[in-house]
Amino acid sequence: MSNDLSRRTFLGRIWKLGIVLIGAAGAWTTWDLLQPLPTTGFGGKVRTIPPTAVPETGAVEVLAAKAHLVRIDGELIALSEKCTHLGCRVPYCESSNRFECPCHGSVYNRAGELLTGPSPRGLDRHPIEIGADGLVYIDTSTKIDGVSPGTITMEEPSPGDSCAVEGGH
Repeated sequence: MSNDLSRRTFLGRIWKLGIVLIGAAGAWTTWDLLQPLPTTGFGGKVRTIPPTAVPETGAVEVLAAKAHLVRIDGELIALSEKCTHLGCRVPYCESSNRFECPCHGSVYNRAGELLTGPSPRGLDRHPIEIGADGLVYIDTSTKIDGVSPGTITMEEPSPGDSCAVEGGH
């Protein structure tokens, strides 16, 4: 018997090897496509600003997280900007030092607690963490329900006028 491969045997083995490699590449690609992507932006962890950039008074709007960062008694809190009544965007009003829903008049203090209006609870919160890069990350994939109406843990006087338009819907 001869150790020499015939041309036909050699090409047959090359074709089989090629088919195995193409199958392996296809399986690898399919596996990669089936893996969940890390979520960034709303619905995942949103990278924001350094904790020192959040003032003791007022609020910092984080558009990508659809949230506001506030500091209450030294603690950072991420409040959802979505009204718990019907989901309108609730902006922070600097003149009244409150969050005021322009749709139906719910008013929340800087801790997100309901002061007045038709909302069933205070503003919802999102967990936060300080990343290795020293920035605040808001986890928008998790929502913590706001506190019940009548639960007021902080008293801050309103320094000025409301931003809400009278008679707005």
